[in-house]
Amino acid sequence: MKVLTILVPLVLLAAKITQAQDLRKQSLKYLKQSPPGLTPKVFAPGIVSKENQYEFGSVFSKDGTEFYYAVTVDGKADIRYMKLEGSQWTSPEKIIYDDLYGYNDPFLSPDEKRLFFISGQPLSGSGKKKDIDIWYVEKEGNGWSTPINAGKTINSDKNEYYISFTNSGTMYFASNVGAGEENKRDFDIYAAAQVNGEFQQPVRMGESINTKGYEADVFVAYDESYLIFCAERKEGYGRGDLYISFKNKDGSWTQAKNMGSAINTANYEFCPFVTKDGKYLFYSGNQDIYWVDAKIIDGLR
Repeated sequence: MKVLTILVPLVLLAAKITQAQDLRKQSLKYLKQSPPGLTPKVFAPGIVSKENQYEFGSVFSKDGTEFYYAVTVDGKADIRYMKLEGSQWTSPEKIIYDDLYGYNDPFLSPDEKRLFFISGQPLSGSGKKKDIDIWYVEKEGNGWSTPINAGKTINSDKNEYYISFTNSGTMYFASNVGAGEENKRDFDIYAAAQVNGEFQQPVRMGESINTKGYEADVFVAYDESYLIFCAERKEGYGRGDLYISFKNKDGSWTQAKNMGSAINTANYEFCPFVTKDGKYLFYSGNQDIYWVDAKIIDGLR
């Protein structure tokens, strides 16, 4: 009886210590920013979102301790990186940049060994800019490889934009490969499965998502249960709005609908990303990065 009397308080104390440690870890994630509610707010003002630059295309690692995002300064984009070291986040560091070519729309592969992005860099690595392709770099120790083109199965002689992945490795992206000369803004959303590490032929999403207009910047839920993307439509709130479509049990997709005035404004909303823990929706607008509680998605089902 005495042993039990001693053990119970010790077990409770250990549980409280573990809980306190977990809460501390959570408070350090996401640049130690105070979490948002159902009203979007600018992410990390003065640290990431700054007045003198244009930030977009953000992605966190699955554990919330590494952050990649794109910044445009004087019309040219580069990709920047921050990391949680101990209890402090490092300052933003340029990791993919060039004097001539722009790099943006970063997104991590499911195993986080590759960082995908887009660029107009030519295949030779030098010379005039070409159409926008999807590229990636591979993890090499504490750094990354030189940029590697994602290949002809994915890239065309037109533009490919933005990348996101399901848990199984299927890549979702946008392209205007099917657009005519009279409507080069006709971007559609495609999905390319991976088999043994190789991308298969991309499949264009159906009419519940794609139109003759602009659909791009697609984020796919890791379980492939929904898509969020940017579209330019007459009924929208602004120049470009975020739309959402949910996957039905039969594999079809619901008619995409506008995510509403809680998200969309008269400005351009784009570059959606939902954190791996499912807690937060990030997106870009008004030249800054915003975040909001991902529960806002549940209200749109």
